[in-house]
Amino acid sequence: MYIRNKLSWQLPDSAVTSQSNYVGRRQFLRTFGLGLAAGALLPSVAPAATFGFPDSLNAAESLPGVKLTPYDNILAYNNFYEWGLEKGDPKENSNNGWKTEPWTIEIGGMCTKPGKYDVDDFIKAVGGIEQRNYRHRCVEAWSMVIPWDGFALSKVVAMAQPKPEAKYLQFTSFMDPKNCPAQRSQDFPWPYTEGLTLPESTNELAFLATGIYGKPLLNQNGAPIRLVVPWKYGFKGAKSLVRIDFVAQQPKTLWNQMAPNEYGFYANVNPGVDHPRWSQKTERIIGAGFFGGRQPTLKFNGYEKEVAGLYAGLDLRQNF
Repeated sequence: MYIRNKLSWQLPDSAVTSQSNYVGRRQFLRTFGLGLAAGALLPSVAPAATFGFPDSLNAAESLPGVKLTPYDNILAYNNFYEWGLEKGDPKENSNNGWKTEPWTIEIGGMCTKPGKYDVDDFIKAVGGIEQRNYRHRCVEAWSMVIPWDGFALSKVVAMAQPKPEAKYLQFTSFMDPKNCPAQRSQDFPWPYTEGLTLPESTNELAFLATGIYGKPLLNQNGAPIRLVVPWKYGFKGAKSLVRIDFVAQQPKTLWNQMAPNEYGFYANVNPGVDHPRWSQKTERIIGAGFFGGRQPTLKFNGYEKEVAGLYAGLDLRQNF
């Protein structure tokens, strides 16, 4: 099931990439067909909806910001500390035979309809996938523009039916020290955990990704399912999820536990609030070449129109 709606923050594909960059989409659908009754879905499937950045970020005003990051850069340059601390470690170390199929994700906590799902059945339960082009801004001051496949997190919230006392969602990543040597280290409080408020979770931009560039997520990018919250720094995007829980209290998150003075719970992209060790006013564009330079960081990563209301009355310097 695919969705095609014109939203205020949507840009046409022509503004961000050529159609040739999406040729892998059909292969992605064939791959997931086994879990999504391909015989019933694929023959009549329509082109996926493609969502983009706010209309203010058009090519004339911010050309580097609306060019998709090359696929190879996305695969080879990212943080996934379960597999190592260097940018290339996730690609090298997570493809050592580690399997993400089959994979189970559990929905629980303060909700009336908890459940445990095979990830393919989970995708089917929420109605299939769509495509969205999102900015990605790392807290380390580098950025990408990534075409994700997946579905709105709000669909999971609606399906689970949270109880009135539920105020937050807690996301828990995998724990597999047998196959993931970095998790044998005591340097981090594994497993990786993250959290959002319930209003953040139901915002139209909050997303659970299952693919990238029209292809299934690879291990280094958080296969088979990960969180994507484009107005926040990238560390909020917990990878390889195994649990989503509805909770009453603000959940503990890995980086906030590690360094609360550096990594706040909200982690909204804000050029006016520097990291204690570097400025957040500009960002380095990955994939723009060695001399690609920097561009100004936009508040809420350019999604201010869509998300600023979530933080009305909140001091974003104190609640960073």
